[in-house]
Amino acid sequence: MTEWTHSQYDMLERAITGGNRIAAYRRGTEYVVVPTRLRVIKGREAVEATHPSTGDEITLYLDEMDSFEVVR
Repeated sequence: MTEWTHSQYDMLERAITGGNRIAAYRRGTEYVVVPTRLRVIKGREAVEATHPSTGDEITLYLDEMDSFEVVR
């Protein structure tokens, strides 16, 4: 997904502030994570997240994500 809409950014920001899980899809793999921060790393937008069961940290770059949805 190269260009994100305003509503997609809003959904992602609400998931971050509300502590909701997201299911992010990248290269055929689903990542269910709790996003904690949206930031820019070396000119690329990224979501910093944690795995809900293990607490492992993961960084997902928005330009590599195919899609995402908020899991409630």
